[in-house]
Amino acid sequence: MPYDLIVIGSGPGGYVCAIRAAQLGMKVAVIEKDKTFGGTCLNVGCIPSKALLHASELYEESGQLFDKMGIKVGQPKVDLAAMMRFKDQGVEGNVKGVAFLFKKNNIDTFQGTGRIVTAGEVEVKTADGKSETIEGKAIVIATGSDVARLPGIDIDERRIVSSTGALVLDQVPERLLVIGAGVIGLELGSVWRRLGSKVIVVEFLDRILPGMDSEVCRQVQRIFEKQGIVFKLSSKVTGVEAAGKTLKATVQPTAGGAAESIEADVVLVSIGRVPFTEGLGLEAVGVKTDNKGRVMVDARFATNVPDVYAIGDAIAGPMLAHKAMDEGAAVAEIIAGEAGHVNYDVIPNVVYTYPEIASVGKSEEELKEAGIAYNTGKFPFTANGRAKVNLQTEGFVKILADAKTDRVLGVHIVGADAGNMIAEAAVAMEFGAASEDIARTCHPHPTFTEAVKEAALAVDKRAIHM
Repeated sequence: MPYDLIVIGSGPGGYVCAIRAAQLGMKVAVIEKDKTFGGTCLNVGCIPSKALLHASELYEESGQLFDKMGIKVGQPKVDLAAMMRFKDQGVEGNVKGVAFLFKKNNIDTFQGTGRIVTAGEVEVKTADGKSETIEGKAIVIATGSDVARLPGIDIDERRIVSSTGALVLDQVPERLLVIGAGVIGLELGSVWRRLGSKVIVVEFLDRILPGMDSEVCRQVQRIFEKQGIVFKLSSKVTGVEAAGKTLKATVQPTAGGAAESIEADVVLVSIGRVPFTEGLGLEAVGVKTDNKGRVMVDARFATNVPDVYAIGDAIAGPMLAHKAMDEGAAVAEIIAGEAGHVNYDVIPNVVYTYPEIASVGKSEEELKEAGIAYNTGKFPFTANGRAKVNLQTEGFVKILADAKTDRVLGVHIVGADAGNMIAEAAVAMEFGAASEDIARTCHPHPTFTEAVKEAALAVDKRAIHM
C-alpha cells in the first residue's frame, strides 16, 4: 500500500510535518540522507551552536562578573575537548528525541537520499548504492539548505571553515577572520572571541545584520566593538592564501581602492545559506524553481506538480527553523483537508549573541518605505530594576505601533534573554494587540519583561521608570 505522505528530509520542517500528518491519521514515511535525524538545525546548526554560546557565556561571566558578585572561583580555564563533548551530548539527546517521536507516531523511516521519480514515487538510495522505490499519495520536500560559498575560496572545514567546521575546532584560534556580519558570523564569532580569539568581521555591506532594524544594528555593533570584535564594513574578501602556516586574506573596499592583507589562523565563511535540492530530480519531474534555486510554491505550499509540496529553507522566506516548523504543520493539515496557515507577519527572529537580539514584525525602515505612520516607544534596560541588580543593563526594548490604530507593528529587543521575551510580543501581535493592551497587562516584578510593558507605555509617552 502506498504511503499517504512521504517527507524528504527530517529537519525541523520535515519532522514536524511528519508528526502532524501522523496525528491526523496518515501513513507517513520520512527519508533522511544523514545518519541521524534533525537536519542541519539539530546536528550542525541551532542546537550545537547554542551549547557553545551558553558555555562560552558562562566562561566569560565567571572570569569577569563573579568577583563583582562576591563569588571567588579564580581565573577559569577552557577545556575545549570537554566543552565539545558537552555540545555533542546535547546534540545526541535532541536527535535521539526525534527518532523516539517517529517511533511513537508509527512513522516509517528510510536512511538514504531521496529522488522524486514521479509525482507518486520516490527512489531511496542508501550509502552502499542500494535503492528502493516507495509510493506516496503526496510528497513534501523538506530538504533544508546548505552553506553559501565564495568563489575562489575553498572550504576545507579545518582552517577555512563554514559554520559546520566552526563548531568542531580542536583548538581556540589565536586570530579568527569572519566573512559576513550576519547571524551565523556574529554568533560563532562571539563564541570564539569569548574563548580567547581575536576576531575580525568583514562585511560587504555598510552595516551588520542586514535586514534588521538599523537602530538596533548600530547599537549592538557598538556593544560588540566594546567586547573586542573588530568590524570592517563595506569590504570584501577577494581571496585567501592558505599555503603558509597562517592564512592570508586579501580584503578590499567594496567601492574600490587599495587592498590589505589580514592574517588569520582560521577563516569562517558565513555569507548565508542556499536551498539544498541537489539530486531531488526536480527538473525531471518538472518542479519549478526560481533564480535562487528555491522551489516555487503557492500559498498552500503546493508546487506546479500535483501532490508535490515544499516547505522550509527549500522555499522562499526567512531561513529559520521555527518558520519551517510552522510550515510543516500547516502543509500536513492542508494535505489532510484542513485549513493550515502560517502568519508570515509574525515570525520572530533571534540572534543568540550576548546580549541577544530579537525582533518580530516590521522595522522602522520597512514602515517608512511602506509609508505607514507609526509611533515609537523605547525603554532601556539601564532603567530596569532586575537588569540593574543582575549587571545586565545593555540594550533596550522598542515597540512600533500604528499611529492611527495603535496596533503593534513591530517589536525589537536587545538584551539578556531577548529571545524568550520576544515571544510575548509575537503572541500579542498574533491577536492584533495594541500597544495599550501590552501596557495595561500586569507584568511580574522584578523581571526583564517589565521593560516590554514600559516600552508599550512609552508609545503613549507615559513610561513610569524613565
